[in-house]
Order: sequence, then structure tokens, then C-alpha cells
Amino acid sequence: MERKRIVVKIGSSSLTNSKGEIDQEKFTDHIRAITRIKQEGHEVLLVSSGAVAAGFRKLGYSSRPVTLKGKQAAAAVGQSVLIQRYSEEFSTYNITPAQILLTRTDFSEKKRYKNAYSTFSELLERSIIPIINENDTVSVTELTFGDNDMLSALVSGLVHADQLIILTDVNGLYDSNPNNNPDAKRIDHIEEITEEMLGFASGAGSKVGTGGMQSKLLAARYAMNAGVKVFVGTGFGEDKLQNILEGNGDGTYFESETCTILPSNKQWVALTEVSGKLFIDEGAVNAIVSGGKSLLPAGVYAFEGNFEKGDVVEVYDRHTCIGRGEVLYSSEALENAMGKRTGELDDYPIEVIHRNNWVKI
Repeated sequence: MERKRIVVKIGSSSLTNSKGEIDQEKFTDHIRAITRIKQEGHEVLLVSSGAVAAGFRKLGYSSRPVTLKGKQAAAAVGQSVLIQRYSEEFSTYNITPAQILLTRTDFSEKKRYKNAYSTFSELLERSIIPIINENDTVSVTELTFGDNDMLSALVSGLVHADQLIILTDVNGLYDSNPNNNPDAKRIDHIEEITEEMLGFASGAGSKVGTGGMQSKLLAARYAMNAGVKVFVGTGFGEDKLQNILEGNGDGTYFESETCTILPSNKQWVALTEVSGKLFIDEGAVNAIVSGGKSLLPAGVYAFEGNFEKGDVVEVYDRHTCIGRGEVLYSSEALENAMGKRTGELDDYPIEVIHRNNWVKI
């Protein structure tokens, strides 16, 4: 089989028992499966939940805490327990893991995004398995990701993974709720994730985890947009990941023939917070949407917000947002340059947004 770069996400329900403790049988099963595909020559990154679930018992909680401070405290205790177990288990196969804790800022700030990519590249080049988790102990926003589903999608896009495998306790997406409808049928392959799918794929499947099928679909949609194939489902035994890679997994495969890999700089543009809005005319819309051109000052007739060169702004065709890009003008400079043609500009950049830093929505 062709060598691939694979991101494996293990949810809390696939890692712990009903009491919230690490289940040794499940844990060993994952270790063996990951070791198997690594021995086949694949590069593996592991996004592992379980820190909160592994830690809350040690804090004296009878069940998973619901308060933010409780979750953060449980994560602080559980994270060290989790990484220690991974290190001990992988060492028997002469595999070295590395712990990486990330927050949303690592994806939204350009320098940190590039640094994260460089770190992952160096670890993989040296045959290390990065074990990734949200930095739950200090981050408020990260706890709303949904059991690391979106984090795994962001990582898969960042490292240009060939495949994202999301392991959970439900074997894929069904056309209706299988708990309520005995005739519900699993959807084995999906090329496009629609709003209708997101509507009925709601609700968490485990008391220990936080993410339901809806969060997994949102993650799969992001990964697909970044050019990554996705599998969501379950599996047992050391061959489970190998079977998934061969197309024989117990779950749903998400893959679009039209998806292309989104370059790292464009992924950052798609993720970061915007600092303003640009409004462009019909000619500019056609040029950047259909013609693959850059946005020039002549096509901009209005803007909102205060932004600096290097910030990301949304671009509008009247009332509709058509994309976003890294702007090469400050708002002050653009006020003087917009509507003018190239020959009328002195000491200004030719492009407002270069096509290499533009993402269509």
C-alpha cells in the first residue's frame, strides 16, 4: 500500500470505561492498531481525547464535571496520566510519542500556524508519533470543539494528511436515528455534507465524551474542504486501521472527487479572525471567482473596519460574502487607492488581495 500521512482521532468513549477510567483493553487495542500501520510505513498523528475523562475521578468527582473549572482541573490531572500511559505502551514497540497541546490561537495566528507545521514536520521526519490534545486547562473556547473532532480536522488540514480517521462508538452516519428507527440504514459513502445531514446528526452518544455525530460531520466537512479523506466509525483489533485504509472499515467514508488540497497559507486565511470587509464590483467578482485573478484596487468600491497590511478581510458581492483573503493594504491606504487603476497608483501594491492568499466561500 502507498505510504500515507494519517491522523487518527480517538474519542473518550473509545478510550475509557463507563466509570471514566482508561480502559486497558481498549487502550491496548488502539496502541496495537496504530503500531501496525506505522510498521507498514505510514506516518501517524494521534489526536486523543480522554484527559478530562481520565482525570475527574482523581479529583473526587463521581461523574464528568459540568463546570468549566471542573473540566479544566480534571484535564490538568488527566493529561499527565494519559500521556504517561501512551509513552509506556508505545515504548514496548520502540516507538517514541511527543505530546502537543494546542489552542485555537495556534491555528488563527499566522506565525504560530507555520511554527506548528514545522514542529509536526520535524517530528514525523524523525518517526515520532505526535499525540495531540486541546490545551483544556487554560482554554475556554477549545472545550466547545466537541471531543476533539474539529481539532483533528484542523490538524489533518495543517499537515496535509491523506486520511483522517475518527474512531467513535457509533459505526457511521445513518439516514435516521438508529436508536429510534430499527429500519435506519447506514450511509457508507458521502461526497457532500448537507445542512439536512447536520440537522438529524445531533446529540452525543456517550456520557463520557462531549462530541456527537453532528460535531463529527462538521469536522469531516472542514477536512474535506482541505482535501483530506475522512472515515467516521468504529473498529476492533490490531487490523482495524489497516482495514479502514483499505476501504473495509465499519463506518462511513467521506470523500469528494472535486476536493483539492488547500495550501497551508490558504488554510490559515480560512481559519483566522477577520478584521474588516471589502465590497467589490461585478467585474472584480468575475475576475477573482471565475477567472482566478487577484483583487485589484479598481474593483473595490467600499470597505468596513480598521485593518493593517497582512490582516484577513471578508470580500462581499453586495450583501453576499464570497470569500476572504489576506489584504496587502491598510484601511487607510485602501481609502486612497480603491477605485483607481494600476497606472494611477504610486507607491501602492498592485493587488489588494493576491490570488494565492484568497479563499472562496
